[in-house]
Amino acid sequence: MTATDPALTALAQGWCALSLLHGQIETHIERALQAEHGLSVREYSLLDVLSRQHDGEGGHLQMKQVADAVVLSQSATTRLVTRLEDRGLLSRYLCPTDRRGIYTDVSEAGAALLAQARPTNDAALREALDEAARDPELAPLVTAVETLRVPA
Repeated sequence: MTATDPALTALAQGWCALSLLHGQIETHIERALQAEHGLSVREYSLLDVLSRQHDGEGGHLQMKQVADAVVLSQSATTRLVTRLEDRGLLSRYLCPTDRRGIYTDVSEAGAALLAQARPTNDAALREALDEAARDPELAPLVTAVETLRVPA
């Protein structure tokens, strides 16, 4: 079944095409990150999200916020944090104002690995989009992704 299967409604066709594009991109990036840096897409995403924290008001993310940002459940995010902490890429500490809160920071080793992996991620994303753009079913979605501007 393809995104243009006439048995699908227009809405279902669009969703099928979007799902296909996402899968192709994620697979391409996953292979590149694993081969070059021993990271999964989710591990890279978690390091990236956590690296953007800051010391100002609201600068540190709670686990639910992290889970939402990396599109995982809280329990899956906690397991992922534990795996990366075991590898020395993250550290956890108690929130200074709320002893029930636990924050997670990227370690120096994690920041170094992220810096090395970022160009790989970006290149793999570009390659995956270029490849998908050659598929007439996916080309309009690639254009939409390339022109999307997220408000700051």
